[in-house]
Amino acid sequence: MTSGRTFYQVPVAEVISETADACSLVLDVPPELAESFGYRPGQFLTVRIPGADGGSVARCYSLSSSPDAGDRPTITVKRVPVGYASNWIADEVTAGTVLDLLPPAGTFTPSSLDGDFLLFAGGSGITPVMSILKSALVAGSGRIVLVYANSDEGSVIFRAELRRLQAAAPHRLTVVHWLDVLQGAPDAAALRELARPYASYDAYVCGPDPYMAVVRQALADLGVPAKRTHVERFLSLVENPFEARAVTGGTDAVLQVNLDDRVHRLDWPAGTRMLDVLIDADLDPPYSCREGICGACACRLVTGQVEMAHNEVLEPGDLADGYILACQSVAASAEISVSYS
Repeated sequence: MTSGRTFYQVPVAEVISETADACSLVLDVPPELAESFGYRPGQFLTVRIPGADGGSVARCYSLSSSPDAGDRPTITVKRVPVGYASNWIADEVTAGTVLDLLPPAGTFTPSSLDGDFLLFAGGSGITPVMSILKSALVAGSGRIVLVYANSDEGSVIFRAELRRLQAAAPHRLTVVHWLDVLQGAPDAAALRELARPYASYDAYVCGPDPYMAVVRQALADLGVPAKRTHVERFLSLVENPFEARAVTGGTDAVLQVNLDDRVHRLDWPAGTRMLDVLIDADLDPPYSCREGICGACACRLVTGQVEMAHNEVLEPGDLADGYILACQSVAASAEISVSYS
């Protein structure tokens, strides 16, 4: 049995109504937690929501604020008709509500803000994209193009703020709105032509799966390399990181790991995730969400076999190249070698 992760209690300073079904929660992070809640543009927070049965559920919500613009950390949540967590937030959270939170996580974040960015957002996918956009305007020097798709004008989150930002930086920021009610659902051909003048930019894409699929097709048609196309999916957590979980499966093994230019040999007990083995050995492996959705803990399997409990981030090509998620892997052979180099 593995215990739940350490979480922090943070009060909500303000609830801002963005649209009829979306709101932003401005967090009042106390000074003693400022370091723990430092974040990069595009990251998310994991929130514990009280469950109807007395337990809890966990949901990840992206930060829409900018760490470079002096904003207080803010998450934006869109109500989903059958979404228990989003409805609880919309109906129950007010200024003064104390939320149980895990620190910021996620890898949907630029390594540098100085480049040119082609941003695609669909619906509430604007949330992490907005964080990147505002940060690039403040701390970067390049051009930013946002293509933002919604069903109609009333569903455009941050509509007034986007208008203000574009007016303040007309030579650096271009915002293109796509409204289904006027233009129909976006298709790859149309988005390809919108993106063509900016095919040399770094692309960041977030939104519903059908929207992201046509955006990725459009970018592929333009020859945009996969390494310059960054995608953030909205996913439900399979495990609740706030609660204890039983880890099953696997076999006793010996793990050889190449990390930080050093090779270590470690005992890997059955039923233990590889990431926990590395942490228990006082090594410093990269990781973030621990839920198999961010990819920060990815490493390459050199020899041996593992089984992954969950994977929502590695593509088929990554798996074919031998990449695995340390946070989700248990040993499936007696000798295993991995590399982070």
